[in-house]
Amino acid sequence: MRITVSQSELNTGLALVGRAVASRPSHPVLANVLLTADATTGRLQLTGYDLSLGIQTSLPAAIDTPGSITLPARLLGEIVARLSADSPITLSCPEDGEQVELTSTSGRYQVQGLPAVDYPDLPAPASEPVLLPAPALVQGLRATLFASSNDEAKQLLTGVHLQTLEAGLEFAATDGHRLAVLTLQAEAGASADDLNLTIPSRALRELERLLPRSGEVELLSSAGQVVVRVGEMTFTSRSLEGTYPNYQALVPASFSQRITLDRRAFVAALERVAVLADRHNNVVKLTVDPAIDRVAIRADAQDVGSGSESLAAGIEGDEIQIAFNVRYLLDGLKTMASERVLLLGNAPTTPVVIRPDEEDAGFTYLVMPVQVRS
Repeated sequence: MRITVSQSELNTGLALVGRAVASRPSHPVLANVLLTADATTGRLQLTGYDLSLGIQTSLPAAIDTPGSITLPARLLGEIVARLSADSPITLSCPEDGEQVELTSTSGRYQVQGLPAVDYPDLPAPASEPVLLPAPALVQGLRATLFASSNDEAKQLLTGVHLQTLEAGLEFAATDGHRLAVLTLQAEAGASADDLNLTIPSRALRELERLLPRSGEVELLSSAGQVVVRVGEMTFTSRSLEGTYPNYQALVPASFSQRITLDRRAFVAALERVAVLADRHNNVVKLTVDPAIDRVAIRADAQDVGSGSESLAAGIEGDEIQIAFNVRYLLDGLKTMASERVLLLGNAPTTPVVIRPDEEDAGFTYLVMPVQVRS
């Protein structure tokens, strides 16, 4: 193999696929990146794969001799990043050899690799691709990823559930204490076969960073694997097996309490009170007083102190006191962009739903209250 590539393009490509290289590989070759030079297309393909998450991209190259080899991802990335951007890089490796020489105007480096035949193939689902608007996918991930579980014992809850509905495209995530659901209208939905799958949040966090803010992406899924294609990038992940919980059944059909608050003022008050709540158990108490149309927010940290705030609110319903994990409240409120939010509930021990106070917002955030002693 002998090729010449741009230093900046190779550096960008290695940084991209390096996100999918195992930090503690089960096999030495999984610590490497696969380089494949194709004379027909005139491109160098880069692949990183840890058997769960895979990223592949390609870049233009002058290919004198095609071939493939795997090289240590971290070492190769550090060398290329430090070479001059003003000089192209030539990579050469004798046929059947395992040592690659990198040549630039500033010097020569030899890197020992492993045969490409040892590198696992990326999954290639045979299903028809589903076309999704990239902005819709980004919006759905940002609105739900934070609510997924970090507990590997709840494996299915460590992902985001994605499905197509007649109304459009729906994203959902829950950790058992809270639930975030975003439904996007039909024009933002899929254009082909129905989707109904759960994808690990770890993979989706990487995907969300890589997605463009315009255009369309292709999504394919089958046999426990998901592939997302956008431009020259291919992103693969396993999907989580099992039937996702019927989360819609968790949302109450009606509410006896309806509280309208300024979202920014609510967030600011919670953040101030959270300084004390964080020192004890993250719990804040909300006291809703319809007589004066205000909501009081209070945190008590034993042997430390206490803090309280009071906000004007539109209140429908009786007086009620209810407690929450303040971090759960803030996580959901910060994903919203609306000026005002609705808190909908029934009792101090039943779920509370928080929604933007605007029509067709499509976002529902459910939080379980915390039971505290008086």
